[in-house]
Amino acid sequence: IAALRNNGRALEFASDTLKADREVVLEAIQDPNRSGLQFASDTLKADRELVLEAIRNRGIELEYASDTLKADREVVLEAVRNYGRALQYADDTLKADREVVLEAVRDDGDNLKYADDTLKADREVVLEAVKRLRGGFCHALEYASDSLKEDHEVVLEAVRNYGGALEYASDSLKADREIVLEAVKNNGSVLEFASDSLKADREVVIEAIRNKSYSILYASEELQNDPELKKLAEG
Repeated sequence: IAALRNNGRALEFASDTLKADREVVLEAIQDPNRSGLQFASDTLKADRELVLEAIRNRGIELEYASDTLKADREVVLEAVRNYGRALQYADDTLKADREVVLEAVRDDGDNLKYADDTLKADREVVLEAVKRLRGGFCHALEYASDSLKEDHEVVLEAVRNYGGALEYASDSLKADREIVLEAVKNNGSVLEFASDSLKADREVVIEAIRNKSYSILYASEELQNDPELKKLAEG
């Protein structure tokens, strides 16, 4: 039993009797890296207190909880607060719960993809999501509703935090000078996604090149051949 605390996955090789033993499984779920809830008996996967203990250590363990507990609001809130991506394993009713989804996107904006469509169209939820980067990236705008992909404030906030979000903006906002300027200041290479008119905008292209020299490749042909800009790109 003591060995399970350091390697919860060792429960996989235990007898069915031990997999149904609450004390044994409690030891197995203490390992923060390799919890054994996956190998517990179905009865223990439906044990509310035991599952709460497991997800406090590793929110992703919600995957192995019983369907009843995946629909338990307190359990799911605890899971997404620990690890936002656990939202993907929640019951559909909780993927439409505003508080639950807000907690998930505060951990990582990309978790918006697991939310119900109604919340992908919720302005406050999406604004929160586009602010939250994980590893320097945030694709939350990709999962937002079409109406919010053409919301100037939402898209501006998105590209300020992650220039690559410009790829998911509406065509009208890819032609918005303020938005594209903010995007290329964050990541010059996203000039690729700007409208043709802004690829021919000298100031926009200069900002893009200053951020990423190779961005000149996405400028209009005329600006690619501009001696001053070629010199700037060459450093």
